[in-house]
Amino acid sequence: MTGVRSAPGASEDASDGAPGGTEARDRGVAATVRGGWFGLAGSAVNALFGFALVAIVTRGLGAHGAGAVFAGVAVFTILGNACKLGADTALVRFVSRDVELAGGAGVPALLRTAVPPALLASTAVAAALFAVPDLAARLLPDLPADQASAVLRLFAVFLPPATVTLVLLGATRGYGSVVPFVGVEQIGKPVLRVGAALPVVLLAPSVFALSAAWLAPTLLGASAAWLALRRARAAHPGTGGPPPAGPGEFWAFAGPRALSSIFDIAAVWVGVVLLSALGTSAEAGVYTAIGRLVTAGTLLQLAVRLAVAAQLGRLLAGGRERDAEHLHRLSTRWIVLFSWPVFALFAAFPGTVLSLFGAEFDRGAAALAVLSAACAINVGVGNAQTVLLMAGRSVWNLAVAGAGFAVQVGLGIWLVPRYGVEGAAVAWGTAIVVDNVASALLVRRRPGFRTVDRGYLYAAAVALGAVAPSAFGVRALLGDTGRGALLGLALAICAFGAAAWRYREPLGVGDFLRVVRKGDGGSPR
Repeated sequence: MTGVRSAPGASEDASDGAPGGTEARDRGVAATVRGGWFGLAGSAVNALFGFALVAIVTRGLGAHGAGAVFAGVAVFTILGNACKLGADTALVRFVSRDVELAGGAGVPALLRTAVPPALLASTAVAAALFAVPDLAARLLPDLPADQASAVLRLFAVFLPPATVTLVLLGATRGYGSVVPFVGVEQIGKPVLRVGAALPVVLLAPSVFALSAAWLAPTLLGASAAWLALRRARAAHPGTGGPPPAGPGEFWAFAGPRALSSIFDIAAVWVGVVLLSALGTSAEAGVYTAIGRLVTAGTLLQLAVRLAVAAQLGRLLAGGRERDAEHLHRLSTRWIVLFSWPVFALFAAFPGTVLSLFGAEFDRGAAALAVLSAACAINVGVGNAQTVLLMAGRSVWNLAVAGAGFAVQVGLGIWLVPRYGVEGAAVAWGTAIVVDNVASALLVRRRPGFRTVDRGYLYAAAVALGAVAPSAFGVRALLGDTGRGALLGLALAICAFGAAAWRYREPLGVGDFLRVVRKGDGGSPR
């Protein structure tokens, strides 16, 4: 995320005749940068406390018990995202459009369209979990039947408020602020979960008690989301304009997104479920730790996605496609610059990194290396899926996500019984490549956004050319050891810093700082 002249080849955007010109675009980029910094801080807190929670649970229950807890979390997360019915993403798009065109006058009608169906769906699913006791034994086969049933019903109780919270936070993101979402989902809940889990592990560790600790912050999160939305609505009472999207238009977009969001979140957790059902709970625990690590590598991408989605929605609603393309290219360049080095280090020292969770976790080293390579492709295309969604192409997004998920499940069923954690990683990695390459090709077709320019190539060269030789050179000499990882990290940081400074002009560092100082954090209007 840099300024207008940050990339050679970006100058053609400056001649764009869109309303507001370069000044408006700088303000929009500045707003995205500031939201991105906050989102990055929240993502870092989320990852840090996520690691802490995994470490606490695994050390309290071992890989076997931890696998059961996180299998329940996986089912809860998948169901919660399914029950949103795509309404959260639809609210990001339609609220941002309404704020751009009508000052937010149509938001109450959009909320009446979005919230009741999500509440009804989550309540129905929760009731079904109570009504089908055999389901618990199938999802948590390593637990006694009565304990498995109690754990699953506990998750069911908290499903409706968790689902509605995500929908309300989608509306707050549509107003252009990531603060409520980050504060609730990435800071508040992770911190409170660790705070609740610590005494449980010290006093009376059990699968049920630690599941309850994970669920405890749910009601507080729902209350915080509701209050944040009230404040946003009060600040944007509306200025008049076209009517908001009707239920038909809203659900025509949200329906496909509902299915694709299931595929998106299931892709993260289906490996845990498959390993729990077809392998062992210990393997599910190792795979959960790997998932935490690769998610940490995408922190910047997630932060930018949170900040850029509403900005893209407003720009596209206002007919400023070239400005939206410019924002997408700049954000992708900086995602690549800072994310690829993380995955290079993970791939060079996977066993050492995983040993932070415990001695038995280093057996997932090969799986972490596979997923690091796949995630490098993920961050390499930027937030192509977000571009498709904010452009209204939810059906395209569904087709891509469905294809990737089918590949993952098909390969997982075949590979997990044979290769365990490594098989699950290969399945997920293949799905990541299919999803992201297809999304990038579709974005190039329509709305016609180019992702790669000269600045992108400089970022890629700095990210890999500086870090990979240092990391893998030390790995060849000292092996995948703690001493090797520390030396490789130190050399990689020095080489990366020197290369980034040497190529600061084509990377656009100066323009990046200029836009941050110049921007007022307002909307790109």
